[in-house]
Amino acid sequence: MTPLPAGLRIQGPLTAVVGSSAGGNDDRKTADAGANARGAVTAEFAVALPAVLALLAMLLAAAAAGMTQLRIEEGARAGARALARGDDTVAVERTVRTLAGVTAAASVAADGEWFNITVTDRVPGPLGASIPWTLTARASMRSETAGTGAGIGAGALRGSTHGQAAK
Repeated sequence: MTPLPAGLRIQGPLTAVVGSSAGGNDDRKTADAGANARGAVTAEFAVALPAVLALLAMLLAAAAAGMTQLRIEEGARAGARALARGDDTVAVERTVRTLAGVTAAASVAADGEWFNITVTDRVPGPLGASIPWTLTARASMRSETAGTGAGIGAGALRGSTHGQAAK
C-alpha cells in the first residue's frame, strides 16, 4: 500500500478527507459553513426584495403616467377639432371626457380666430395618489366657421379660461 500524501487520512473504506485533525470536527465545520451561506443568501434576498418591489412600482406608475398623457393629448386634439368645427361647449366637453377620461378637466380659451383647449388630469394608481402628479395637454386650432366663437356662445369665451369641467 502506498503512503497517503500529507494532510489526507482514511475515514472509511474508500473515502479520503483533507485535513489534519483526527477528531472528525471537519464535518461540523462544513455544516456550519453551509448554514452561514444559507443565512447570507436569506439576508441578501431580504434586502433586495424591497428594492425590486420599489422599482416595479415606479415602472408601473410611469406606465400609468404615459397612458394618461396619451389619453389627455387625444382628448385635447379632439376638443380643439370640435371647437374649430363650431360644436357647442357641451359637445366639446363630452368629446374630451370620452377620450381623456371622466376625471379629466378641460378649459377653453379663444384668441381671435384661434381656439385653445387645455386638458389636465392626475396620474391614477397608488403612486399617483400619493404624489401630486398632474399632467397637462394643450391643443390649438383655427376656427373653420365664419366669425369668431361661432357655435360656442357669445358669453362663453370671455377671459382666458372657460368651460372648466367638473371633476
